Amino acid sequence: MGIIRTDEAAAWARASSGDGAAFASIFDEHRARVFRHAYRLLVDTTDAEDAAAVAFLELWGRRRNVELVNGSVLPWLLVTVTNTARNLSRGRGRYRALLTSLPHGEHQSSAEDAALQDVIDDRRLSEALGRLSPADLHLVTLVMIEGYSPTDAAPLLGLSAGATRTRLHRARAALRDQLGHPTLSLYVQSTLGDPS
Repeated sequence: MGIIRTDEAAAWARASSGDGAAFASIFDEHRARVFRHAYRLLVDTTDAEDAAAVAFLELWGRRRNVELVNGSVLPWLLVTVTNTARNLSRGRGRYRALLTSLPHGEHQSSAEDAALQDVIDDRRLSEALGRLSPADLHLVTLVMIEGYSPTDAAPLLGLSAGATRTRLHRARAALRDQLGHPTLSLYVQSTLGDPS
């Protein structure tokens, strides 16, 4: 059984009665963790921000019915983010299907072509990240996105520093291989860090 957090439980009691300042303190305490969880699921900053915002809006809207787990609303928030991420992913799939069914214009400007290529590269990178194992995605998220060093990430992953560096090297190589061509490999390097 986990530690009961009486400070958060007291703040939640006030927030559930409509105290905005108490709700803001809960938001401040959990927003980074909720966002990171959303990002791990969606691998897209904008979608992760949207999912985190929805979770907090739902928390406020349902505040009278939310039950704490060991004195914390964090488990409720993480489940809500997971469900929101699933809905966003399904919606994104329907949107892509709609776009592919639309007739294509005859010619786009080079600026439009470049913008479209960036979107395609982002999507391909997201798909490549999605093909990593959950453990490798967690490692890539910690080191290449959140900025942890492999040595600092190792204990969080239950690995030695050497094993962490080896797995990171393999994950980066897998991303380069999945993305397939030099331009996208450079894109991985510029987006996620030096692949060496």
